[in-house]
Amino acid sequence: MENIAEEGIRPFNVIIVFFSATGNTRKIADVIENKLSEFNVSVTQFDISSPQDRNKSISFSDYDAVFFGFPIYSLRAPRVCREWLMRQNGESKRCSVFFTYGGFGKEPAHYYIKELLEERNFSLVSTAEFLGAHTFNYSGWQAAQGRPGPSDLKVAEDYTIKTLERFRADDLITVTDFEKPPFPAEQLDEAEKYRFHLITQLPTRDGKECCLCMQCEELCPTGSMDAVRGVVNPESCIACFRCIASCPEGVLHTNDIANSWENKLKMHNTTKEEIDRMESRIFL
Repeated sequence: MENIAEEGIRPFNVIIVFFSATGNTRKIADVIENKLSEFNVSVTQFDISSPQDRNKSISFSDYDAVFFGFPIYSLRAPRVCREWLMRQNGESKRCSVFFTYGGFGKEPAHYYIKELLEERNFSLVSTAEFLGAHTFNYSGWQAAQGRPGPSDLKVAEDYTIKTLERFRADDLITVTDFEKPPFPAEQLDEAEKYRFHLITQLPTRDGKECCLCMQCEELCPTGSMDAVRGVVNPESCIACFRCIASCPEGVLHTNDIANSWENKLKMHNTTKEEIDRMESRIFL
């Protein structure tokens, strides 16, 4: 695609709305923004990881198109993201969704996000999925370590260009239909309750002293962390581990689940090497 920035042409306005607990999704959002800047595109990033930001309103009429970026938790976008989307009106805007995931359980995510976005009056023109270090690596797993890496970021650049072409096309071309999953959303809702059944000790600092910078509490996507006590509310914690990833002193942790790693690989009939070889993908 040629750079069409010319005098007198209005910039194409795009907003990138994303949820990123441990930084994987943000990395892809940054690549998309940087690639869009090579063209005549004005870009706004809007991070909905924190509750206060999800309570802010967005007027999609101010933008020509939308990128959404979500991690995959329990086979779908996180519940807090889906609930946020349920409150939005797409105003017939063209959009695209990119997911990040740790090498396991991603297939239904595309189907269900397309269904939800169309229900909210968005037109989905493409999706993509990118490998990212699994959240549970903070507890002892070794899934997709070091991802997203250079190959994933290159796919992100290609994804941006292909999606921008569809955003700007005269005719609307929507993403291919995804195969309907064998399990309904209601079944996934039940499974979602057990997302962190292996995590028997949710993020805590076990009474250790810290500088009380309050970042863990301020950044918690569900307002679950009590920084002073150094523990989370188990009723609302979604095991995103943003608190652990953002702790400047590294004192927050969960129980060690390293002994479940081999069982997880066997359950999915895969190996660490096979996960390491997995590639990010674009769907048009």
